[in-house]
Amino acid sequence: MGRRSGVDWCDASWGPWYGCRKRSIGCKHCYAQRDMLRFGKNFDVVTRSKDKTFYAPDKWTDAPLIIFVCPWSDFFIEDADLWRDEAWRIIKRNPQHTFLLLTKRIERAEMCLPDDWGDGYPNVWLGVSVANRDEVYRLPLALEIPAALHFISAEPLVGEIEVFEYLYKGGLRPGYKWVIVSGESGVGVEWRDMKIEWVDKLYQDCLNAGIAFFFKQWA
Repeated sequence: MGRRSGVDWCDASWGPWYGCRKRSIGCKHCYAQRDMLRFGKNFDVVTRSKDKTFYAPDKWTDAPLIIFVCPWSDFFIEDADLWRDEAWRIIKRNPQHTFLLLTKRIERAEMCLPDDWGDGYPNVWLGVSVANRDEVYRLPLALEIPAALHFISAEPLVGEIEVFEYLYKGGLRPGYKWVIVSGESGVGVEWRDMKIEWVDKLYQDCLNAGIAFFFKQWA
């Protein structure tokens, strides 16, 4: 899992570890589980990647990249506590790249930050996954953690969500500056519906707040 990425909203993917545990309604048809099974890997066991992959960003020196971290896991999963400090060091010594940390475990994020985090590393964007209104509780939790940029990933969006109050609207108030929306995908999957009015509401909220909106795909 390296330089090239099938994710439309980044330039590269970096998997310092892989394997996860489902903990959200959005996890029902997890693409990571599907992909790992295809490659003969055990999704239920969190495993550190080999050094070639673990240290890959140190070798990506030709151009600044937007890098999605842990596409087959969660950066803040408990099983990776022993390896995370080294991953932070890799991120810090590659300031030319922007690292996107997307999590469903935002309640663990603060305890997993490096000692010199301060107001956030300039090259780290912090994102949270929200699939329906039951998961909106994650949004204010992430905003309590300083970051260069906060973003929302509604992938897959399986229910209406209200996010406007958490969007950045200028001034000193922290808020989300980017919203990504996508329907469910995958071969052999009974995709759950994503209603156009849910997407339109999010788009209009982003438009009114003056922040970025990225629409990936319908289910």
